[in-house]
Amino acid sequence: MISFFPMLQDVAAAATSNGQGLALIGAGLGAGLAVIGAGMGIGRIGGQAVEGMARQPEAAGKIQTAALILAAFIEGAALFGVVVAFQIQSKF
Repeated sequence: MISFFPMLQDVAAAATSNGQGLALIGAGLGAGLAVIGAGMGIGRIGGQAVEGMARQPEAAGKIQTAALILAAFIEGAALFGVVVAFQIQSKF
C-alpha cells in the first residue's frame, strides 16, 4: 500500500523552500475544494428534487425549475472559486 504522508512531507519541504510553493498548493487546494463542494451540492439538489417529485408528482414542474436554478447558482459559485484559484496560481 502506498503511503501518501512521505509524499506530502516532500511536497511541504519543497514548497517552503521557495515563497511561491505554498501559494501554488493553496491554489490547487482551493480549486479542488470548490469543485468537490459543487459536486456535493448539485448531487444533493438532484437527489432531493427527485425525492420531492416522487412524493408530489403534481409539483414536479416547480421543483424541477427551482432545482435547475439552484444548480446554476452553485455552479457559478464553484466557477468563481476555481477562477480565483487559477488567478492566484498565475501570480507566481
